[in-house]
Amino acid sequence: MCGPIAFALPLDRSSKSKMLFQTFLYHLGRLITYALIGVLFGFIGRGLFLSGFQQRLSILMGVIMILSVVIPVKVFNKFHITKPLYKVIGQVKQRLGLYLNKKSNKSIFLIGFFNGFLPCGLVYMALMGAIASSNTFLGASYMFLFGMGTIPMMTLAVYAGNVLKLSLRNKIQKIIPVFVVIIGLLFILRGLGLGIPYISPSDTKLIIAPNGKSCVTP
Repeated sequence: MCGPIAFALPLDRSSKSKMLFQTFLYHLGRLITYALIGVLFGFIGRGLFLSGFQQRLSILMGVIMILSVVIPVKVFNKFHITKPLYKVIGQVKQRLGLYLNKKSNKSIFLIGFFNGFLPCGLVYMALMGAIASSNTFLGASYMFLFGMGTIPMMTLAVYAGNVLKLSLRNKIQKIIPVFVVIIGLLFILRGLGLGIPYISPSDTKLIIAPNGKSCVTP
């Protein structure tokens, strides 16, 4: 979901300096959101015994990502358990739609801030690391650094939005679900622990010791 928003970012393109500053504000908003989410998930992971937990979580997230693409949204809306989630996502999208129609530094920052709350496969992957950190500060730092790593590609998307034709941008948006399914499959393979290097590493047990330090045992 991040790409289309970056394409449509209402930057002031009359000045390169203003455009650069607003791009910075957009990224700053995203980084703050990621850090806040990292605090929450670092707190959730604090003191947990994570033996095999990451593997099961990885499989669950992969299945959910694939189902979100294959099954229409209206089908998910029939289940009460998903309504609160879609309601929150709907409110975030509503806020984004409001600020995307405004050209101001505040709007650009808030677009980045709310953008950070949208579902994203790569964010899910980073959140697993935040949970494993078992520390609010480390969780926030982990997610902040994750956001820093997305800046080059997202900046390219922001600037490309001004030169790409609408038809090409629409084609890119149609390809996005394919990548979501691919990432979902990678999540499932990772969780299965098949011993495939870099794709599905062998199953390990991550234990959070009482002193807050983590250790990996075979």
